[in-house]
Amino acid sequence: MSEEQVRHARDLLTRPENSVTSIARLLGVSRSTLYKYLPELSGGRATLPQDY
Repeated sequence: MSEEQVRHARDLLTRPENSVTSIARLLGVSRSTLYKYLPELSGGRATLPQDY
């Protein structure tokens, strides 16, 4: 994933209506790729910092 895609994914994660699956589909990557590039997802979405 490019730096821009990672930033975009992080921005999309701030909106609760976006699922990891929908973000992966939008970016054209697999869910596992998102988890690889966004290690903060490893604890689950509920554990993301509020200022994310």
